[in-house]
Amino acid sequence: MENRSVFIISDGTGITAGALGKLLEHFPSTTFRQIRLPFVDDMEKVLSAKASIQMASSRNGGRPIVIMSIGDISRRNKLKEANAYYIDLFETFIDPLGVELNQSPLTGAGIAHSAMGSKYDVRMDAVNFTLNHDDGMTNSGLEEAEVILVGVSRCGKTPTSVYLAMQFGVKAANYPLIPEDFERGSLPEVLLKHTDKIFGLTINPERLHAVRNERRAGSFYASLENCKKEIATAENLMRNAGISWTDSTSRSVEELSAIILQKIRKEEPVKKSA
Repeated sequence: MENRSVFIISDGTGITAGALGKLLEHFPSTTFRQIRLPFVDDMEKVLSAKASIQMASSRNGGRPIVIMSIGDISRRNKLKEANAYYIDLFETFIDPLGVELNQSPLTGAGIAHSAMGSKYDVRMDAVNFTLNHDDGMTNSGLEEAEVILVGVSRCGKTPTSVYLAMQFGVKAANYPLIPEDFERGSLPEVLLKHTDKIFGLTINPERLHAVRNERRAGSFYASLENCKKEIATAENLMRNAGISWTDSTSRSVEELSAIILQKIRKEEPVKKSA
């Protein structure tokens, strides 16, 4: 198996350049060693990053891969003097888009934050809402929720809710389905007036057993028999309530979020920044 160093270099946080790192998942026969270098925003830092790339090249044999998001063209060009394969966000995507739009793109750290400031505020508001409405923590303000995730304990409700809030500004609450709900045969009463917002998650019993066993090994809560019973009862409850649901067993939070967004939101137009 081939080994390659991957440098993710940005004059900001590196989140955007890091997202391009997902491209590496298409090449499982190579082992990638990632080195993140955020805030490379002056020539001294560029020269230091360049030296690190050159060192990796001489050490590993194969050329390092550099995924970069640096707005200043002189710094970009200086960095590219090192022997590496470059995936340049500006050169590949932003500059050609500027040509198409007949506009000069904004450059520099923090552009995404400043240009999308209002959306950033929406996301942070959603994160606060979601954290305050995690695991049925409170019933107050549920009318503000865009989606309320339900399912048995440890099926992935919390990470999916937080991802929806952080990435898409979705106010997502989540409620665990518990033995009292199963005995009653219906959703918690507080949720009955919000059924149009509810989306369910289910999970493979064996997977749930493994996850719960990490938390409470050997307990009835974690037993495979109880997991099977809870899942079957929860699915029947959701079916009777007319709730859509999906299986979280082999899906990432990104996949789950895409499914949920397709259900609760229509595509929104891109708005011009002020």
